[in-house]
Amino acid sequence: MNHRYDFVYLFDCKDGNPNGDPDAANAPRVDPQDMHGLVSDVCLKRKIRNFALLAKEAAPGYAIFVQQGSVLNESIAKAHKDLGHDVDPKSDKKKATREQVGSARTEMCKRFFDVRTFGAVMSTGANAGQVRGPVQISFSRSVDPIMPLDLSITRMAVTEAKEADSPNQTMGRKNLIPYGLYRCHGFISAHLARETGFNDTDLELLWQSLTQMFDHDRSASRGTMAPQKLVIFKHQTALGNAPAHKLFERVTVQRKAGVDVARAFSDYDAVVDKSGLPAGIEMNELL
Repeated sequence: MNHRYDFVYLFDCKDGNPNGDPDAANAPRVDPQDMHGLVSDVCLKRKIRNFALLAKEAAPGYAIFVQQGSVLNESIAKAHKDLGHDVDPKSDKKKATREQVGSARTEMCKRFFDVRTFGAVMSTGANAGQVRGPVQISFSRSVDPIMPLDLSITRMAVTEAKEADSPNQTMGRKNLIPYGLYRCHGFISAHLARETGFNDTDLELLWQSLTQMFDHDRSASRGTMAPQKLVIFKHQTALGNAPAHKLFERVTVQRKAGVDVARAFSDYDAVVDKSGLPAGIEMNELL
């Protein structure tokens, strides 16, 4: 890759919980000062990983390192073994040398899409070093304050036979927001891409993930989540031709006049200013 990229990503959630906070009984994440909703970068990366696994079906070079049920140290140890390294993290005499760590790090980048995309800490067992990924994603923040709701739900069935004659229903809770439009910023470094091997094919998979991943991540608890806009700024150089924050200012989102409470993306005006772009900047809207 010879180009730096910055992007603005808008997505929304209707009647669901876009990202629960385990420290708050899984309630939707909020900024307590202004009640704007938050979605963590980890949440979006998880969806990208899951989509990449579906799209590529774990083809060579497109396995996923961080996935549910995986044992990370086993993947690292396998890379060392396949490279012929006699490494044992429990033995002081068989710890990986600097050269072995470097070659294992390169091998992990080749095998795993998420390692060469987002980076990884792989020094937890048979040391394969650390990778700083070229793709970085910010926390997403809602355009307007959100209204977290804590609703009661019931279950008619019982778990044990001794409860079968009981007239009481099993009670539960469900957290959601009626609606929220979230804005996320992303950054792709050409220099770090060269280090990890992140290439143009990986980049296309990333864009495809952002436009389609919610369609393969449905659940009742998440309600209806959908991508609404993806604006990409491509720089003609690896160092970049303009500050990212100035480019992001060209994408403005405001609630339409007369709309007191937004309940759909159509309640907003999303404007992309394409006039007078800085020299060396190419803008592309995928959504």
